[in-house]
Amino acid sequence: MRQFRFRPWYGGLVVLLAAAMAAVVFVGGDEPPHRPAPVPAPEPEPPSRGPLTMVSIGDSSVSGEGTGIYTPETNGRAGDWCHRSPKAMVHQTSVPGIEQTVNLACSGASTQQVRLGKHTRYGEGSQAAQLRELAKTNEIKIVTVAIGANDDPRFSDRLSECVRAYWGGPPCTQRLTRHWDATIDRMVPKVVAALADIRTVLTETGYQRDDYQLIVQSYPSPVSPHIPEYLRSLNGCPFRTSDLAWIHSTAVARLSQGLHEAANRAGARFLDLSRAGYGHEACTGGRDAGSEWFTRLTVRWDYLDKVARASHAAQESFHLNAAGHAQIGRCITEFVASTRDAAACLEGTDGHLHPTVLP
Repeated sequence: MRQFRFRPWYGGLVVLLAAAMAAVVFVGGDEPPHRPAPVPAPEPEPPSRGPLTMVSIGDSSVSGEGTGIYTPETNGRAGDWCHRSPKAMVHQTSVPGIEQTVNLACSGASTQQVRLGKHTRYGEGSQAAQLRELAKTNEIKIVTVAIGANDDPRFSDRLSECVRAYWGGPPCTQRLTRHWDATIDRMVPKVVAALADIRTVLTETGYQRDDYQLIVQSYPSPVSPHIPEYLRSLNGCPFRTSDLAWIHSTAVARLSQGLHEAANRAGARFLDLSRAGYGHEACTGGRDAGSEWFTRLTVRWDYLDKVARASHAAQESFHLNAAGHAQIGRCITEFVASTRDAAACLEGTDGHLHPTVLP
């Protein structure tokens, strides 16, 4: 029998055949060529909640008190004297992208009427609760808040005290100056709590903090010691000069400091209005009130013979007028577009208010 003799080149052929078979087993001759995995499509943007909206919350300084024109339902109807005006500052803004402006403020409101709860003002419930309902149908982008002056400071009442002091007795500031700092300190945590409730309702309706801007604004001084003597009377501004000086330079500035502190605690932006009205306060224009941004002593004489309206006859006194609301609205518009956490509205060389870096 012929024996098979191993030759060296047989070994190489066997190795090549084995390698080829292994390639068929592990790679698979019928597999398509390798392709990169498809890139997943980006997740769609969440649907819009509704029109992009800017909202104002607070008291008479933002409701539109002083403009002289108010929505019928807030001009005494069914006892509602919130005095919301179509000329209020929120409606005088022009922020790019904002499609709707809504005014929830009410004249005379304190932090209690802003907070969640059962407190009412002129029959209206919580402004924070009203914001919650609005946030379900509108996309809230900006909330401006002016609140606190009707809490411990009771600023409108203090002005009334100073008017009464004009007719006799000691200056109103003789008593007020002793406790003003403590008064502001008591106000601050109440404002912080109101701001927290505003954030709460937005969180409950699905908003993140980055979804909207929360802006706290302070109050401008409506009066000044720099007025003609003949207007320090019932013709315009019945105040003692010393009381005017304290209100203008001390009371309003300290109130603004307290609100700045509240804004910082709440993580909100802050717009200082304490000097916004300088040179345009009530009665500073003399015989021509056209340059003034605030109302003088204003009495609706036709209200005095109507029981339901008589107590509101002087409600518009010493508030921003339509021109003042327009100027603040202009400044808010510019502030919203800026990146500053805080600024002050000051008059520029063009005669208009602009946000300026705080000193």
